[in-house]
Amino acid sequence: MSETTLAAPYVTLPPTQAELPCDDGIPMETQRHKFQMDLLIETLEFWLAQREDGFVSGNMFVYYSMAQVRNKDFKGPDFFVVLGVPKGERRSWVVWEEGKAPDVVIELLSESTAAADKNEKKLIYQNQMRVPEYFWFDPFNPDDWAGFSIQQGVYQPLVLNERNQLVSQSLGLGLQRWQGKYRGVDTVWLRWATIEGEVLPTGAEIAQQEHQRAEQERQRAEQERQRAEQERQRAEQAQLQLQQTVRNLLQTGMTLEQVAKLTGLDVSQVEELGG
Repeated sequence: MSETTLAAPYVTLPPTQAELPCDDGIPMETQRHKFQMDLLIETLEFWLAQREDGFVSGNMFVYYSMAQVRNKDFKGPDFFVVLGVPKGERRSWVVWEEGKAPDVVIELLSESTAAADKNEKKLIYQNQMRVPEYFWFDPFNPDDWAGFSIQQGVYQPLVLNERNQLVSQSLGLGLQRWQGKYRGVDTVWLRWATIEGEVLPTGAEIAQQEHQRAEQERQRAEQERQRAEQERQRAEQAQLQLQQTVRNLLQTGMTLEQVAKLTGLDVSQVEELGG
């Protein structure tokens, strides 16, 4: 009987992140959009640093289907975070490689993108990517912000809590509007915060906090040094006063024993002070 070798079936493997486009050459809408994206990413990076898992990025392509690749529909969310995945750098987020879609997506609205972000993209995140939580925010109109959570396959709007936060159950964090200065721009920013209302700090804020703590420690150390010096001076003054008292008593003709009994000192101490 002749030996027959069966040829392996031809299988087309989906492209990897190294093979997929990672840049469309289109810049962010405005500097404020860029700053807002960076603020959300930067603060969450420090939060993720306390975990052994997780990835956060923004303005990065997220690939979720081969149809998307064929249609060259490469645009990605302004901000997204994924938990339960290994840390490390990615060129783009490829769902079939990573095993899951983002847990949270945020889109930053502008005049040119608002309609798509509120409709087309929202439906993609809901129906195709199944992103558990979706938020949008307009950096130039802070009142235009909203959040949604998937309930039975459909996004349901989130309601502000008592701290005026939209809460992400996936992260256990809140999104809140914050008036302040970031990178020299004083406006209303969207920031991550604890449920108690404490905003997650930026690198500059962490450095400032560390500087303040160091300065407080320096001041405490200086106060302790001053107290110690005052105690030393008081002790030295008391010693001088005691010495003068002993000498005055001895000059009156009292014996060492009499001075010792009167002052509560040993005779040897009286003799040393009076010498």
